[in-house]
Amino acid sequence: MKTMVSRTLSVHKEHELLLKLETAGLTEPLAQKVIDSKGNELAAKVVKFIQNGGFEPTTSQKRAREIMGKNFFGVEETIQHFGVNPTRQQTLVLSEIPFSEAVLQEAKDTHVLVAVFPLSVLEIRGKMDSKLFYDQSWYNKESFAKERGEASWQLVRKTPVDNSVSKNWEEQQALIGEDDEVPTAQVMVYTIIGHYLATGERLFEHIYVRTSSVGSGGYRVDVGDFAPYGLGISSCWGGHRYDLLGVSSARKF
Repeated sequence: MKTMVSRTLSVHKEHELLLKLETAGLTEPLAQKVIDSKGNELAAKVVKFIQNGGFEPTTSQKRAREIMGKNFFGVEETIQHFGVNPTRQQTLVLSEIPFSEAVLQEAKDTHVLVAVFPLSVLEIRGKMDSKLFYDQSWYNKESFAKERGEASWQLVRKTPVDNSVSKNWEEQQALIGEDDEVPTAQVMVYTIIGHYLATGERLFEHIYVRTSSVGSGGYRVDVGDFAPYGLGISSCWGGHRYDLLGVSSARKF
């Protein structure tokens, strides 16, 4: 008995699709290869390619994914979860991973490798279910929340820098290694939300971390406390010390 497949396309759409494929060079022998493909593998690859907006990962990106495992949020994940349609320039910028395999191997359990696209904190929040962000409308008009950044690969630490809680900003800076830097609020929000959507893991669930971003009042922007009621974005004076406030970190290129 043949397996019945639920139809999702109208006959008209199927005809249009077939005409497009034939115009692009689909022949009867090529169509037969898809039909005969074991486990429908070729058809699945075509659908995946379409879902990714025609994006095909480079060798460098594939190797990075192999090393990082679940701690990888690449271009495909960005397309799927953030609805981004990468430009050719962005695809080119992200084509090569700027970190060596040795660095990735060292960081594969402690960091997330993220393909960051120019999406501001407000834009990310606007794309998400409201439950993913704790309602803190204070930053709606803040410049840091509107900054979109640039397309880049970021290797972001999944936990606060060691021994960085209960220290002020200057004391925390002394703990940042020479190969590391403090990322912006945009990078941290992008990483935390993206990683959660892809894996279900909540980073910084019970703690805040300072970022390099500064609010209009000169206060350092903090992100974290990503509990079920949503990700918190707050701010505090750099001179203050709190036992639930560390500092974030990412590897330099």
